[in-house]
Amino acid sequence: MLFVDRVGSTELVIGAGDGAGRQLLERYYFLVWCQVRQWAGYALDAAGDGFFAVFRTPVEAIGCAWSVGAVAERLGVRVRAGVHAGECEVADGAARGDAVHIGARIAAFADPGEVLVSPTAKDLVVGSGLRFEPRGTCTLQGVPGIWPLFAPARNALVPPSRAASAPARHEPMAVATQGGRARLYQEA
Repeated sequence: MLFVDRVGSTELVIGAGDGAGRQLLERYYFLVWCQVRQWAGYALDAAGDGFFAVFRTPVEAIGCAWSVGAVAERLGVRVRAGVHAGECEVADGAARGDAVHIGARIAAFADPGEVLVSPTAKDLVVGSGLRFEPRGTCTLQGVPGIWPLFAPARNALVPPSRAASAPARHEPMAVATQGGRARLYQEA
């Protein structure tokens, strides 16, 4: 699971003005969905300052996080990201469960421009060539225990081939913002 939050989003949008701010957000969300698609993910939600997507592997989620950070930076938007792996229930296009809450809490601890991963996600990528730097421990609101967090060292991850990507019905065609939420229009 990948959670991404925009940093300083309100100031950025207000500073750009209503029309330009809305266009910036629409462009941002469109580019985010393009990256999620390229990394074979499935975008589940976008609201407020963030978005949430799921992937087959933590390596794909980490690669997507780096890609989103790069395209956001080109737009003048700073993001922070968190990656976690765990079970969740998906119903009516929304994910629920403890793993969802843990992933979102991890993203909140990341510095602008940083990707943090849970120990669960880190352990699942053994053999991928990714290396991690410890970022200390934290307590996650509402989650028992103390959690070590890790930052993946950047390296050249390559998106999966289109042949291995998510089914076409999950691929975005267009994005529009409405009432602070991004709406993803999908192929039938």
